[in-house]
Amino acid sequence: MNRNNIDLYSLFQKYPRICTDTRAIVPNSLFFALRGENFDANSFAAKALEDGCAFAVVDDAKYAVNERFILVENVLQTLQELANAHRKTLGKTVLAITGTNGKTTTKELIANVLSQNFNILYTQGNFNNHLGVPLTLLQLSENHDIAVIEMGANHLHEIAELCAIAEPNFGLITNVGRAHLEGFGSFEGVMQTKSELYQWIADKGNKIFINEDNNFLCQMAQNRQVDFEKRVNYSLKNKNSSVFGEIIDCSPFLKMNIKIDSQNIDIQTNLIGNYNAENVLAAACVGNFFGVEIAKIKIAIENYKPTNNRSQYVETQRNRLFVDAYNANPTSMSEAILNFEKLKADRKIVILGDMHELGAESAAEHQKIVNLIKNCRFDYCFLIGKNFEQTDNHFRTFSSTDDFINYLKNNNLQNFNILIKGSRAVKLEKTIEFL
Repeated sequence: MNRNNIDLYSLFQKYPRICTDTRAIVPNSLFFALRGENFDANSFAAKALEDGCAFAVVDDAKYAVNERFILVENVLQTLQELANAHRKTLGKTVLAITGTNGKTTTKELIANVLSQNFNILYTQGNFNNHLGVPLTLLQLSENHDIAVIEMGANHLHEIAELCAIAEPNFGLITNVGRAHLEGFGSFEGVMQTKSELYQWIADKGNKIFINEDNNFLCQMAQNRQVDFEKRVNYSLKNKNSSVFGEIIDCSPFLKMNIKIDSQNIDIQTNLIGNYNAENVLAAACVGNFFGVEIAKIKIAIENYKPTNNRSQYVETQRNRLFVDAYNANPTSMSEAILNFEKLKADRKIVILGDMHELGAESAAEHQKIVNLIKNCRFDYCFLIGKNFEQTDNHFRTFSSTDDFINYLKNNNLQNFNILIKGSRAVKLEKTIEFL
């Protein structure tokens, strides 16, 4: 770190709260004037000081008018360097989690499990990018034992950049799928970037937790030369794995039996979808490695209730909703559709929204989803968004969620099981009150 940042860390130790938004100022905090595509917070730095911040970090010299402004070359980079210095100073255990699907649910489950024995800091919501990761790390305190850091990526080399900030001791990749292809360029680009977490662990870390059933993950670990002694395996297929799980039921909530060493236990979750089985198993595997008793693992997982339109089951006065509308990509949408088709229930409807950030592959991937549901037995299928509108299909299509809501106002759907799945930008959660 340069001299300015060393001085800044001393200030941070005195004022250990960070603000980046003048609408949420905390007294005696440090304000970081970040730049975005449509804003430059340098112009708000003076107001941040007026409203109670102790110092403001800026990268435009014209705003640094007195000693309470700290001028740096790049505010974002300085924030990241500060977070890295703080992480090194405290020396806490850091577990990084990434993956195409399930990383937020897995992070929440792992945090619940580890909290049985430890004081845990973990990523809130999806604060998992180049800004969210350092802001999370800067909340680390001497009282924390372990930090569980979620890492998202939508372009090449982003996981390597986040690893350089967080310096994880342990790593877990949930899976890899066809998402953010616009930024990654190809599925191979997804694999390359996600596996940068394995590379970090191979070079500098302790162990990875890996689903040994996933051939892509195993190949990535091999390509990144992660030694077998650095791998902690879990499996839904190999009964000899140190942590083995079987699906007992999923109608609608997932129930599993998990075997850890010589102990067996049934776990009744509040999660819908058998695709969550590997997320549950990952949490059990991590908990077992860190010494959490199997009975406590059961309690932690059974007490977890999903929020924010992720794997949620909602009963309204008219229908039973399976809401997974926080995000969508070809892999997660296919799994959700196939899982819903297997559900032991009659009268099924699927409401699907566009999948975003697929670049040149978008038309083909949306058509694949349409072709998939053509072969499924659903009573109705509604497709929302301009990408789905352009596919070859015989279903009801709508250009926007608002258009579909107008349809719902005039067509009362009642006594159905309904899957709601789409990218966050489509805002399918708005349909819930009309179903």
